[in-house]
Amino acid sequence: MPKMKTKSSAKKRFKITGSGKIKRKHAFKSHILTKKSKKRKLKLTHSGLVHDSDIKSIKEQLRLV
Repeated sequence: MPKMKTKSSAKKRFKITGSGKIKRKHAFKSHILTKKSKKRKLKLTHSGLVHDSDIKSIKEQLRLV
């Protein structure tokens, strides 16, 4: 039986932290930045963590389960 492949889109978007949590980047920071405030753009720059309800599906895509 062949090996299970990870989803390429998921491996590009998510990273696993040392404690096992899943790190992600914020959306809405790529274009149309003139109407967004400096404060909003600064908050979108920093990475966040994946919500608890989404962890299971992302781990399946990364083949961590």
